[in-house]
Amino acid sequence: MIRTLFTDGWTVGPKLGAFEGAAAAALTRPVALPHDALRDAARAASVDQGVHSGYTPGGVFEYRKSFDVPHAWRDKTVFLEFEGVYRDAVVTVNGDFAAHHAHGYTPFAVPLDGFLLYGASNTVTVEARAHKDSRWYTGAGIYRPVHLLVADPVHFALDGVGARTRDVDADRAIAELFAEVVNDTRHTRTARVAWQVVDPAGTVIADVSVPHTLSPGETATARARVAVPEPLRWSAEHPHLYEIRATLTDEAEGTPLDEARQTHGIRTLQVDVHHGLRVNGQPVNLRGACIHHDNGLLGAASPDDADDRRIRLLKEAGFNAIRSAHNPAGRGLLDACDRHGVYVMDELTDVWTRAKTTFDHSLRFPDTWRDDVAAVVAKDRAHPSVIMYSIGNEILELGRPIGAAWGRRIAEEFRVLDDTRIITNGINGIIANLDAIAVPDEGDAADPNTMMAEMGEQMAAANASAAIGRSIEESAAVLDVVGFNYADSRYALDARAHPHRVLVGSETFPDRIAALWRDVEAMPHVIGDFTWTGWDYLGEAGIGRVDYTDEPGYTPTGTAGPFPYRLAACGDIDITGHRLPASYYREIAFGLRDDPYVVVHRPAHHGRPTLKTPWSWDDAVASWSWDATPGAPVTVDVYAAADEVELLLDGRSLGVSAVGDERDLIARFETEYRPGELTAIARTGGAEIGRCVLTTAHGAVVVAATAEQDAVATGGLVYVPIRLEDADGIVPCDQDRTVTVSVTGPGQLAGLGTGRARTEETFDATSFTTWDGRALAIIRATGLGEITITVDAGELGSAAVTAVVR
Repeated sequence: MIRTLFTDGWTVGPKLGAFEGAAAAALTRPVALPHDALRDAARAASVDQGVHSGYTPGGVFEYRKSFDVPHAWRDKTVFLEFEGVYRDAVVTVNGDFAAHHAHGYTPFAVPLDGFLLYGASNTVTVEARAHKDSRWYTGAGIYRPVHLLVADPVHFALDGVGARTRDVDADRAIAELFAEVVNDTRHTRTARVAWQVVDPAGTVIADVSVPHTLSPGETATARARVAVPEPLRWSAEHPHLYEIRATLTDEAEGTPLDEARQTHGIRTLQVDVHHGLRVNGQPVNLRGACIHHDNGLLGAASPDDADDRRIRLLKEAGFNAIRSAHNPAGRGLLDACDRHGVYVMDELTDVWTRAKTTFDHSLRFPDTWRDDVAAVVAKDRAHPSVIMYSIGNEILELGRPIGAAWGRRIAEEFRVLDDTRIITNGINGIIANLDAIAVPDEGDAADPNTMMAEMGEQMAAANASAAIGRSIEESAAVLDVVGFNYADSRYALDARAHPHRVLVGSETFPDRIAALWRDVEAMPHVIGDFTWTGWDYLGEAGIGRVDYTDEPGYTPTGTAGPFPYRLAACGDIDITGHRLPASYYREIAFGLRDDPYVVVHRPAHHGRPTLKTPWSWDDAVASWSWDATPGAPVTVDVYAAADEVELLLDGRSLGVSAVGDERDLIARFETEYRPGELTAIARTGGAEIGRCVLTTAHGAVVVAATAEQDAVATGGLVYVPIRLEDADGIVPCDQDRTVTVSVTGPGQLAGLGTGRARTEETFDATSFTTWDGRALAIIRATGLGEITITVDAGELGSAAVTAVVR
């Protein structure tokens, strides 16, 4: 099978009526895939999707590409594979309907044989739409990669080659090899399937072949078992990957028909209330991050390089697991998790049969759910990183008997197709009983986030109530591990009431991680915590913002951030990949960092009244460089797992503060701002355990840029962090400037922006205002040669970096 990336040479424009072709043509533009058709749409407060989409409108779009089909393909099987199209994709070939795929997050393939013109140019179109169908920003269009596949009529099925290794010990692992073979001919065919197992060093350690006969039109699975000696097991700490190589040849003539390669990780899973989760027999606590699917400055577009960078940075920040909230993860993301060693809870959907938004997937789910499950399993089964399937998130109907029956059907379907992974569900008992709970009248009355925020401490009590416990009992019983969203109040309760129930914090408030992690470490039946969120995202605009309530004309808006909020402002890492203070706090809570971490509340806002949501963090930055009058009052927080912290300025003690008086793992100081070197020393039992230093910037501040990659493949991405810094690399936080990026050579600017949540600037512009002295440029390589990226910051000078495209 010849697999070719089918990502260049596309155009996209609005899908208008059949008699409006000229108008649509005028708005059509060339694009490279993956692509998000909504990222650059004009945002406005009046957009009917409002806060959910970050005030980005919906739309219907048509992608188009022409390609030549040689006469030689007449005897081949040709199809297109789409890894993800949002949403309700309609595919035509040469003007004829070829396929419809409703789900916006699952891959699908389109056979082309019945539509192709051989020896001629052919045109494929893909219609995609997004409008009031989600609670977050979805983007629209062909946002994941596309492949053109040309195969012999007898060939391996897509995702059809791999192995299962359930019988594993130190001496050997038994690899149960499989290969699904398709016979698209009118004759019975016998082929030979051969496998090689290649270890992480590239050595072939096992090979075997079997004959395989198929009737006309039949798809059947060939199988074999081989022993893998002294297996290197895959885990987050040691992500060893084997490779399964399969070939298909005609048994009579010996001619090659197809070949396939698939990575494979050998690992075992166990879970119980006494030992928690064990991977390869070793206990594992899941340090989890919920993440949405968008890639920030790129919108919903998901190039493999973007997915890889995000997973790498999450792992470096201390996470060892992600939850794909609230939709199936893409292949590129799972490949990255396999490589870097990150466990995955892959989530099926946000809705079953009851809608959360006007046109969401509940309209299709009752008809497509089996296909949805099958697509997820086919995508995931080769990925050792995927250890859990989540069958839903905060499903409205699971507190009812009929809803519980739906949960059982879905869980059992997963088990029929793949019985090697753990089944869970993100249950929110309050959401499951929404009909019985009074929703607040003010603000967005239909928004459960606002309701939960206004419930405050009552939410914990409600989730722990006997009534909610009874309502979710049947839905919980069908699961291997019960996921609780914002219901840690049930952890100790369930240990008594349901002594055989294993739990995971499938979604939790970020500022409670210290207490939550103590629960995980103390309670073996609680196997981990997944914070909302690990990485900031588009949509649910302003859910984690901090409001200063003395602003003239201020009006509370619940969790809904008013226009022009675009980002959620909720994440340990911002959309550019920059770690925020919450990330370092979490690292300390996880026990992964000994040194303290110093943050400063912005001096310009000192003493002002604030209003936060349960998803907010303090408006504080790790900086001691401020445009503030010496002697101005300032609040300094030191995050530390210690008894006390001493704060010094230029070696002079500013006092000692106990850790935990203000908040868990925090020592707070009220002091005065003066330029210099601010040092925090953390002590336990009188002995120093670590220190952190912040220094004031001095001298001229200039623009600086670095390329994270000095070489990249064609179509790949070069990430260029931009900073305003002094000669020592210190970044002041209140000297923001507009920076302008230009690109020469075989590359184009794919995105430019910052982590600022409230902005009317656009990611497709060539200029952007820095945020706390930082910005990020993303460049897509379009050909071979050297790319030069130049950043101009006016009176702060310019900087240039290069990258080679190979």
